[in-house]
Amino acid sequence: MHLDTSRSAHDADKQIELRWRAARRSLAGQGADEETLAALDQVVGGVAEVPGPQGEALFASAGKLLGAFTLTEPPAAGSARVLPVPDPLGLVIDRDHQLPHVVVAVDREGGDVDAYPAAALEPSLQRSFHGSTLHISRVRAGAEAQASFHRRAVNVWAENTRQAAADVREAAAGVDAAVILVAGDPKAVGLLREHLTAQPPVGDVVYVDGGRTDASARAGLRASVDMAMRDAMTARHRHVLDAMEDELAGGRALQGIPAVKEALAQGRVDTLLLAADRSGDPDLYASRRDPRVLGTDPAALADDPTAFRAPAAPLLLRAAALGGAAFTEILPPARATDGVAALLRY
Repeated sequence: MHLDTSRSAHDADKQIELRWRAARRSLAGQGADEETLAALDQVVGGVAEVPGPQGEALFASAGKLLGAFTLTEPPAAGSARVLPVPDPLGLVIDRDHQLPHVVVAVDREGGDVDAYPAAALEPSLQRSFHGSTLHISRVRAGAEAQASFHRRAVNVWAENTRQAAADVREAAAGVDAAVILVAGDPKAVGLLREHLTAQPPVGDVVYVDGGRTDASARAGLRASVDMAMRDAMTARHRHVLDAMEDELAGGRALQGIPAVKEALAQGRVDTLLLAADRSGDPDLYASRRDPRVLGTDPAALADDPTAFRAPAAPLLLRAAALGGAAFTEILPPARATDGVAALLRY
C-alpha cells in the first residue's frame, strides 16, 4: 500500500484516517485476511512529527508487517493492492528522487551545516559554529581607527567562514554528498566560496537564497533548497536518459518489455528504467524457482509448478534487484517504448 500521509491541513489526522479506511475496504475486497489488515492498523498514519507533505509505503502478508517506509512526497496516486509479490515502485521512485546533500547557512557570526543521507528525514550530522563576535560589525570612526576596525571585522569573518568550510567538507564526505546548498549573508557566502574553491568538497556546490537569521530567512532557505534539489535530481535523470538514447544506437541499451525481460533473465542489465505510470502494463508470468525468468505467455513456464501471474512492474523490479541492477525513473514525457528500458552491462 502507498498512502498520502501529508500533514499540511489542520484536519490531517482525519483525512489520513479516511484514506486508510477506503484502502482497508479495498484490500478486504481483494481478499486480504483480517490478521494482515490488523497488522497494518497498528502502523498506518505516517510520521506525526514531520509537518507538510509526506507519504508512506506499507507491505504486509500472512498477518505480519513486512516493511514500513516514509516517503518524502505523497504518492501521485494512492494504491492498495493484494498481489503475489510486493509492488514497491512508488517507494523505489521516491528513493530514486533523493540525493545525499548538505545544507549550509552562513552569516557574519558563523554557520549552520546539516548533512542529509539520501531520503533521510533528519540530518546525520549537524554543526553550528558561532565563532567570535568581537569587532564583528564595522563602525564609523576616524580614518586610521576605521581601517583598523575593518581589518578586524574582515579577519573575524574570514576565520568564521574558514571553520564553516572545514565543517562543510567533513559533512559532505560523511554522506558522500551529491549537492551542497549554500545560502546566507552575501559577504559571508563570498568568503565561504573562496575557501570551498581553494579546497573543494565532495559534491556540486549550488548557491541558493535564504539564511539563518530568523524564521523568514529559514523558510526562504527551505523553499530554495527544495527547488534546487528538484533541479539537481531532474538534471541527473536527464543525463541517464540521454546516455540511454546514445547507447541504443550502439546496441548497449534496450527498450520495451519483451527485450528488457530477456536481458534481465540473462543477467545483462546494469540499470532498469521505468516510467511511473504503469497503467498500460500487461501481466507477466514468473517463477518462484528463478525470479529473473519472466514470460508473456503461460506456456513459457508450463512445466513450472511455482509459476504465477502478476503485473509487469513489480516483476521487472524483482528481477532487476536480484540481478544487481540499478534503477532510474523515466521522467515524463516517457521517451522509451512502453516506458521500459535498460542499460546493459559491458
